[in-house]
Amino acid sequence: MLIHRLLPLAGVSTLALVQSAAFAQEPAAGAPIVLAPITLVADGEENIEATGGVVVTREDIEALQPTDPSELFARESAVTVSGGAGPSKRIHVFGMEQSNLAVTVDGVPQFGNGWHHTGSNVIDPAFLKSVEIEAGAAAADAGFAASAGALRYETLGARDMLTDGRTTGGRAALSYGSNGRGVAGSLAGYGVYEGFDYFAMIHAADGDNYENGDGYEILGSKPAAEGALLKLGYEFDSHRIELAYEFNRDEADRVAKMNMDLGAGDAIPFPLKVTRSTLSLKYTTTAPTDTWDPVALLYVGRSEYWRPNHYPAPRTNGDMILDAQTIGGVLKNTFTLEQGTITAGVDWAYDDYRVDNYGDRGPAFAVRTLETMQLGAFVQGRFEFDNGIDLSTGLRFDHQRFTDWNGERHTDSGASVNGTVAYEFAEGYEVFAGASRTWSGYDIGQYAYLHARDAIVVADDFEPATARNVKAGLNASQGNWTGNITFFDTRLKNLSNDYVPSLANTAEYRSKGYTLQGNYSWGLGRVGASFTDADVTQNGVNVLPAGGTVVPVGKLATLFVDQEIPQYNLKVGGTIEWSGKLSTAEMQAAGFEDHNSYTVVNVYGEWRPQNYQNVAVHLNVDNLLDETYYERSSYVQGGPRDVGPLYAPGRTVTLGVKMDF
Repeated sequence: MLIHRLLPLAGVSTLALVQSAAFAQEPAAGAPIVLAPITLVADGEENIEATGGVVVTREDIEALQPTDPSELFARESAVTVSGGAGPSKRIHVFGMEQSNLAVTVDGVPQFGNGWHHTGSNVIDPAFLKSVEIEAGAAAADAGFAASAGALRYETLGARDMLTDGRTTGGRAALSYGSNGRGVAGSLAGYGVYEGFDYFAMIHAADGDNYENGDGYEILGSKPAAEGALLKLGYEFDSHRIELAYEFNRDEADRVAKMNMDLGAGDAIPFPLKVTRSTLSLKYTTTAPTDTWDPVALLYVGRSEYWRPNHYPAPRTNGDMILDAQTIGGVLKNTFTLEQGTITAGVDWAYDDYRVDNYGDRGPAFAVRTLETMQLGAFVQGRFEFDNGIDLSTGLRFDHQRFTDWNGERHTDSGASVNGTVAYEFAEGYEVFAGASRTWSGYDIGQYAYLHARDAIVVADDFEPATARNVKAGLNASQGNWTGNITFFDTRLKNLSNDYVPSLANTAEYRSKGYTLQGNYSWGLGRVGASFTDADVTQNGVNVLPAGGTVVPVGKLATLFVDQEIPQYNLKVGGTIEWSGKLSTAEMQAAGFEDHNSYTVVNVYGEWRPQNYQNVAVHLNVDNLLDETYYERSSYVQGGPRDVGPLYAPGRTVTLGVKMDF
């Protein structure tokens, strides 16, 4: 039962809710929607969307009410998310899995994907305030190993939720959905008192397996996420300290290989537990000056994967315990100049990995451990000049040590450089071009392969991974409409293989193409669209749709609309997702079927009762037309193993209510 899942977490929010008595109001209905101009640099900060990136705003999240990454990025053609249960969902940007990007949550670096049959390391959307994806050439201060860009998740805090000068507040939300969605609930409390502020939230979901549009049940797909987020802040004089703890867990019966359908045998679900937790301490100033605007961050994190010893030895088939732990920090300062800003600093991380296969490959290969240590220094400048030229450029230098499971040490160092320049040739029209070369250190990739390997070594010629990015395009901003086109070309070199016959480098991956974005606002509403065409290859050959770190995506498009109807206290909207047919000679030769084109329609409505503006009733209908499809970047039907695709849910209706206190 959902209540039994929520109660063990409730202690983290109880104290915060005790003080929540008055009602909190949301922004007034009918407030105009302002589209900010798309320029490369504004007020010393970069505009992510100006160079083909993605921004999911708080407004988007409030409208979509996403329960998983597929719904979170439904309006972004540059991002694809494979289907299935929550722990199986993998996020790809231009066909490249998010492990190839520098991923952070509130500035804290996150682990990459360690096992190719599980999903990307993601946060529960219930906790999110916004998401930014800096695609391609990323800034030097975006973090270590930003090979294909950077992905930044930002979570909610007390000051985000408090309105109208209030000092305490709370929110309770409950929803029920058809097609296995089941029950989901969250409880939050937040407030400020003198120099202190606090935010505490818990969330849990409980449901059943869903069915695709044809009524076929996807085994092991039931919702089972639960989590907690706690933030405690204190401000004194001109200083601010914030302690944050975030925890996510998914525990349910899942199939052995969650990103594919292998039919009888391997399709029998058995227990799986996936957890992620982070504890961080951050220092900032509340009174920045031109020479003093620091950020100091210290963090520890842990990511765990647990399966019982289900299959008899010597078969492993995902029976293992993975445990990855990290400790690290960031120290940086931003200097403000007349023309812009310069950010300089250092970051470091020590990561420890452990793989336990219960001895199924023999006692000598039961437990493997490996570790990495990284230390980097960086500087990034962002400048606006009076002649219409904007410039963002930076440099970082990193040193890394990799100690493998045999105790052998591998060390190396490398530099990364980036630069993007834009020129406004007419009012509201800007052209830009950028490039980067990134040194990413030794890529250990899918280290969980070790659970199914016997004696194995690191190849003598194993080299650090590098990346090259080039992009160029045009931005346009004219009052209530904006648009841009970005051409991109990303190359990833020396990524790791599948640990056979040794840990070695693979041939170069490349994703090139273009992406279009456009938005128009009429005050009480907005419409937006995007289109992406990406050609993804390895060593010049089209990659196969085999659910890997790099996958083909082809042509994708999205269209969305939001409209307020203030006389009825109503908001309505919808999203259309389209994927073109995916078919290549390489797919046919390898036995894969075509990935047919599909179109998915999602609609929503939100109503606030006239006399209870603190209450919102939300209705979502996902896959309105009950389309039978599987999402782009999923494992495609067929292939050498005759795999079945993991279909997305059919029509799903969700009714929810939230109340602000």
